[in-house]
Amino acid sequence: METHRLVLPEDLSHYGFLFGGRLLAWVDEASWIAASLDFPHCKFVTIAMDRVEFHHSVRDGSILKIKCRQVRTGTTSVTYAVDVTQHGGKAPLLLDPIFSTHITFVNVDDHGAKQPIPLEIKS
Repeated sequence: METHRLVLPEDLSHYGFLFGGRLLAWVDEASWIAASLDFPHCKFVTIAMDRVEFHHSVRDGSILKIKCRQVRTGTTSVTYAVDVTQHGGKAPLLLDPIFSTHITFVNVDDHGAKQPIPLEIKS
């Protein structure tokens, strides 16, 4: 799955760069949407993000592409590889990811306990 975000002034620190936490929220949301589309009958919560390392700064007006791809499906969890690249706006095109990670979600019941991902809905 792929989505885009426009970096706006309210996303920036007082130094004029994108807040890291804002980018993490966008990555979490995009990955959760991908998981929910792949497994529509599951209730996913985020349990892990393997690495948080920002490779490039991001300024106002940048257009970011967030690409999520499923890399592992377990009994109760699913993991996605995520790459974020800068694709224009006021900023030049950067081919290298500005951020990459693996994010894992677990399927939970109404009480928050882990439960298996039903076999018939795994993609």
